[in-house]
Amino acid sequence: MRAFLVVLTMLGLFGLASCSKFKSYDGPEVTRVLILKGERTMYLMHNDTALASHKINLGYAPVGHKEQYGDGKTPEGSYTINRKNPDSEFHLSLGISYPDDKDLSLAKEAGTDPGGDIFIHGGPVERRDRGKADWTAGCIAVTDREIEDIYAMVKVGTPIDILP
Repeated sequence: MRAFLVVLTMLGLFGLASCSKFKSYDGPEVTRVLILKGERTMYLMHNDTALASHKINLGYAPVGHKEQYGDGKTPEGSYTINRKNPDSEFHLSLGISYPDDKDLSLAKEAGTDPGGDIFIHGGPVERRDRGKADWTAGCIAVTDREIEDIYAMVKVGTPIDILP
């Protein structure tokens, strides 16, 4: 029993006992997420100050606003983070409130399905390893390590602005 406790203590000292993908954050509140699609950059903002920035991958047809299911575009506009998915097939993910009422109305007028299930997420590694810069179906992708930080920092209800 004593040997078991010594091993657990050693693992804790070397950081191996805390290999969880769930991190904690006690810094300034993220008051807005800002996505600049053209720069392929995400900023986590506290008022007018960037707390963190991350390089991102987008949908496989990133130019322009998402108009319909399957177009490969990442939406543009003002939305909110509306859910967290701890069991995502893409490591961890934060849901974006696309489509909103405006998106639904435009799709209805066009006779199309606006699509949905747009997230900020990590993995899977095999897609990133293909060397293609924009590979998602319309989501915003970062590395698994980055989504762990973002997931800890960003609360449900946080505004997100996605700009061209």
